Formats: sequence, C-alpha cells, structure tokens
Amino acid sequence: MNAHSTEAKTILDILPSEAIKAPFDVSSKQEAIDGLIDLLADIGHVGNSEEMKRVVWERENQRSTGIGEGIAIPHGKSSDINRLLLAIGIPSRPIDFDSIDGKPVEFIALLISPTDKIAEHIQALGRISRLLNDADFRATACRASSPDELYMHIKALQD
Repeated sequence: MNAHSTEAKTILDILPSEAIKAPFDVSSKQEAIDGLIDLLADIGHVGNSEEMKRVVWERENQRSTGIGEGIAIPHGKSSDINRLLLAIGIPSRPIDFDSIDGKPVEFIALLISPTDKIAEHIQALGRISRLLNDADFRATACRASSPDELYMHIKALQD
C-alpha cells in the first residue's frame, strides 16, 4: 500500500469548502465545538456526530485547545471516519475558550482524524499551526465576511 495515497498535502485536502462558518454565531466553547461537528455531519462527512463530539470533548477536557493568540484547534480521533477532516469557524464575537493566554478565541479550526492516522493527524496539526502563526493571515481570516472569502484566503496561501 502506498503510504502517501491518502495523505493530505495541504489544508485544502482536508477542508471541504462547505465546512467553514464565517461568521459563526456562537457564544461558548461548547456551541463552537458541537456546531463545527454538526456542520461536518450536515454536509455528509460525519455519520455519528455524537461519537465525534464525545472524542473531541474527551481531548478538550484533558487540556484546552485554546492555544493563544485568539486561536483554538480542538481535535480528536475516531474510527467512525475514514479520512482527516477540518472545519473552521470564525465567531461573530470572540468567545472564551479557556485559552492558555486567557484571551478569547476568534479562529477555531476543528480537526478530526481516523484513529489509525496518527502521523497524518500530527502533520495536519502542524500545518494548521503554521498557517495560524502568520499574524497577517489571522487578521485577514478573522475579518472574512463569508465562507467563500475565507476559503479563498486559505487557497491563496496554498498555491
């Protein structure tokens, strides 16, 4: 088997264009995480959204995925999916995420992965983190007025 056949090369390989909510009308961490998982379920990428919520919350309850600088990257692994998936939400108003720097979150990137794709999961987290380390990208992304606008900003950086 070719180990690279299903490996994501860019963020766009794991981000369905319809898996972006901008603006994202949520007021809590719970609404944000559950809402992004429900979005992936609504567009047909997640069958068992309750199981997915359970695994993401299990990880979130170990330590907040609010990594600072207004960013949260909640994530989890489940055997209920067969490929890495990313959903992004830009809250209408910054929300409390128990972030390590105590600041509210303005950009949420939810990553879910199959349980057998550990290396790919870690690589995707790194790819997302590198993208979000770019302060100019973060500022532009958080001002996106539509999912299409945000998708095009991401696409422009991947080309």
